[in-house]
Amino acid sequence: MRYEFRVTGLVSKPLSDAFPELETVPAARQTLFLGTVTDDAHLFGLLGRFRDLGLRVVEMRRLPE
Repeated sequence: MRYEFRVTGLVSKPLSDAFPELETVPAARQTLFLGTVTDDAHLFGLLGRFRDLGLRVVEMRRLPE
């Protein structure tokens, strides 16, 4: 399953490196993280990592296959 996570603000390289399994794309006043999520545990782990690093996820959506 591919997901897109929209995070508030532009994320620095060191913070984006904390998500090696996701592609990082800068956007207007946001950063997009795109990638494959293997299962629910992986999804909740990613969300926890965003939270622990102080990143605010404003939108999360599953992408069409």
